[in-house]
Amino acid sequence: MSTSSHANRIAVVTGAGQGFGRAIAVELAARGADVAVLDLNDAPETVAEIESHGRRGISVKVDVSDPDRVADAARTVVEKIGDPDILVNNAGVYPFRDFFDLDYDYWRRILAVNLDSQFLMAQAFAPAMRDAGWGRIVNLASNSLGLAVPALAHYMASKGGTIGLTRGLATDLAPYGITVNAVAPTASRTPGGEANISAEVLDGVAAMQAIKRGGRAEDIVGTVCFLTSDDSAFVTGQTIMADGGLVRL
Repeated sequence: MSTSSHANRIAVVTGAGQGFGRAIAVELAARGADVAVLDLNDAPETVAEIESHGRRGISVKVDVSDPDRVADAARTVVEKIGDPDILVNNAGVYPFRDFFDLDYDYWRRILAVNLDSQFLMAQAFAPAMRDAGWGRIVNLASNSLGLAVPALAHYMASKGGTIGLTRGLATDLAPYGITVNAVAPTASRTPGGEANISAEVLDGVAAMQAIKRGGRAEDIVGTVCFLTSDDSAFVTGQTIMADGGLVRL
């Protein structure tokens, strides 16, 4: 893929203040895209890296699980850099909690952040992609769906929903030149991963992978860039495990 594969595209990446989202946003800029960074907090470091590649970058603070805030953020993005061609739904939370300690409010919060946000973001930006006749949506899923991991029923339910949403949207949006795919990383040494998963568990996961090293934020970037380029025009409705060969589907 050419380093100019995303020339003059406009991308939105959620949860791009750090970790996977930041790595994705910066690489999209390196390949030619202007990027809106959506996060709960301001992300000046990410924007600075985007601008270091000669592209426009903006930071928009938003709770992506809140419909009103998403609508406001979408208007800000369009006003400041234009209608996006690319949407990467990366924002998510990864909390372990035993099933018997779950309550409904906690359950709903996890689904709202991990799944509802992806619907809201697609709803906000897909109409402009439809009108343009070209669009790329990538949703972050999880390889935990292929594993027996305890205390993650709520999280796995949300990521199973991500795959279902991806497949449904792929069918509905294909007539308009929009592809929708999902990428599932492994447990990785990102700020979020290290905050929720012990070093011992991360090492154990790496030992089970075909590629026996810990995952890094950069490890999913190439897959996301492929799925947001013209090179993937005939790929839609798929979930790609970018996880070092841990889960084989």
